[in-house]
Amino acid sequence: MNYPNGQRRTTFRQTSSAQTTGKSYSNRGMTLEEDINTTNQYYLDTNTAIIHKKPTPVQIVKVNYPRRSAAVITEGYFKQASTTDYNGLYRKRHIDFEAKETKNKTLFPLANIHDHQLKHMESIVEHGGICFFIIRFAAFNETYLLQAEKFFPHWHDQLNGGRKSIPYECIKQDGYLIPFQYQARIDYLEIIDKLYF
Repeated sequence: MNYPNGQRRTTFRQTSSAQTTGKSYSNRGMTLEEDINTTNQYYLDTNTAIIHKKPTPVQIVKVNYPRRSAAVITEGYFKQASTTDYNGLYRKRHIDFEAKETKNKTLFPLANIHDHQLKHMESIVEHGGICFFIIRFAAFNETYLLQAEKFFPHWHDQLNGGRKSIPYECIKQDGYLIPFQYQARIDYLEIIDKLYF
């Protein structure tokens, strides 16, 4: 069978472990950020929500021009500490969230989060915004939404000498698994609808 453009379809035999286990590995190799950006673009295209990745504020110091058509930044620094990865509007509510991916199979390390980010998130919640984490356990190809309010106790516990991580089982219990889909790859707004509206 040929594609509409006349090119021949290449066929291959699937020999991966997905064949024997029945698991789908269709989105392996995609980063969490790519999946969220694709999802957010779908939300924008369908006029569902306006949510964007925040640019990291960088001050460029030196630029190298090896040729006229190409410029390479050789030195720069962060202007200020960034807050969370994404923010925007959904159903007249402010949405603010941080996205993290870990290869660890048993826990999510709190070292991935910074104090200024937590203060920002606490402020969002205090002012009535919707704030959460999207955490992907790459080893299991599982992505969870964890409300900021359920994250805060773990953060404060580690500041008082407690665990410096959140166990995978705890995120599984307190979080919400986001199933992978075709267009809205990780449709986190479906969970937000159930929790807040």
